[in-house]
This record gives sequence, C-alpha cells and structure tokens, in this order.
Amino acid sequence: MLIIPAIDLKDGQCVRLRQGRMEESTVYGDDPLAMATHWRAQGGRRLHLVDLNGAFAGEPVNGDAVRAIAREHSDIPIQIGGGIRSLDTIEFYLQAGVTYCIIGTQAVRDPAFVRQACDAFPGHIIVGLDARDGRVATEGWADVSTVLATDLARQFADDGVSAIVYTDISRDGMLQGVNWEATIAVAAAGNIPVIASGGVTNMDDVERLAETRDQGVMGAITGRAIYEDTLDLKTAQDYLDSRAQ
Repeated sequence: MLIIPAIDLKDGQCVRLRQGRMEESTVYGDDPLAMATHWRAQGGRRLHLVDLNGAFAGEPVNGDAVRAIAREHSDIPIQIGGGIRSLDTIEFYLQAGVTYCIIGTQAVRDPAFVRQACDAFPGHIIVGLDARDGRVATEGWADVSTVLATDLARQFADDGVSAIVYTDISRDGMLQGVNWEATIAVAAAGNIPVIASGGVTNMDDVERLAETRDQGVMGAITGRAIYEDTLDLKTAQDYLDSRAQ
C-alpha cells in the first residue's frame, strides 16, 4: 500500500486548497520540481499531481511543470489530474512521461469517454470521483451533481480503469480524517482499486488505511498533513510496508 504525496499546481506554485476553494489556497513553494524531489527523498514511491488551473480551464495550464517533474522522476509512477477532458490531453501527458491520467469532470459528463480512453491508452487511466455527501462534484468541485459516487464507480467496473481516486471534498485540506466508510463503499461498488483522498491527518489515518487492504483500498493521497508536519511521509510509508510483510 502507498501513501502518496500530493503536489497541487496553481499559477506555477505548489499550493493546497481547503475544500477545493481556489480562493482559499496556501502556497507551500514556488518550485514544483524541487517539491517533487523533496517528497521522493522522504520516501514517496508515487506522486500525485493536480493542475488546479487546468481543472477550471479544461486543458493543461501547468504542463511545463508536470513535464519537468515527469522527466526528472521517470523511475516512479506519476499521476496527474485537473482538466483532462480529451484524448489529446491524455496523449500530451503520457508523452510527457506521466504514468496515469485522472479523468474527473469528463467521467461524470460523458461516462463513455472513460471506456474510450481506456481502449486508447490501456493501463494508464484512473477515474477521479470527488464527492460531497456522496454525490459527485465537477468543474474543479464548483458544481455538485445528483450522481452518486457509488453508482458511477459501478458503471466503470468493466471499462479497464486502473484505479479510482475518491475524494471527500468536505474533508479535503481540513485535517479531519478520511471518510473510510464512503471510500470502502466506492471500492466495493466498482470492484476497482481505490486511492483514498481528503482528510489524511496523522498516523491514525495511516493505521486505518492499513486495515482496508482487503477492502479494495490500495493507498491514500496526503497533502496538507505532510506540508504542515502532522504526518511524516517516511514514517507512514515504512509503517505500511511493515504491515505488508
């Protein structure tokens, strides 16, 4: 199981948002490549990148930063989300060296696009389901739909999706703990490995993560907790490795 450091890109800087609100961003650095290198040195074995500007623009905005990170850290998986709404964008990122592209808004708007992407780029597609009260949000979390995350996960069960990143928006960036019940429900509905996101706070969450191994959860993304030192990335990954032995 993996604890995955998040690097959220906004205007070329590394930031974290509270509950997805662009106006509530905290800047943690102005060198995304240096930040990626730092988390690698702390034991990160996969990187989670988000183009926050791209999530609203519907196309890559921080592509140069993503390309630089992928080039420097080509020996580990890198996943990118934010504004991935066409096959051309997926091809752009994969050619840049990214391993997985996360389809979020477009998966809700046009679920058939997910299968199309999986057919075109097998083994490289992750679906991002961001939900508030179990209902999927789109457009950089600006709009909440009537679609249940579990229903959408079920719909993608046979499409060839590599994983689902499930984010509870109400907990994202709030250091309030992960919504494990909802995360496990999404894993069960789609029978697709799920990466938990939103609310990872401290080792209590990592210990709870380890307990979900047989419930379809493959890891968790952490952002604010590692930036504000409520969680040590190396300690967390070492603990997960010890539980796997």
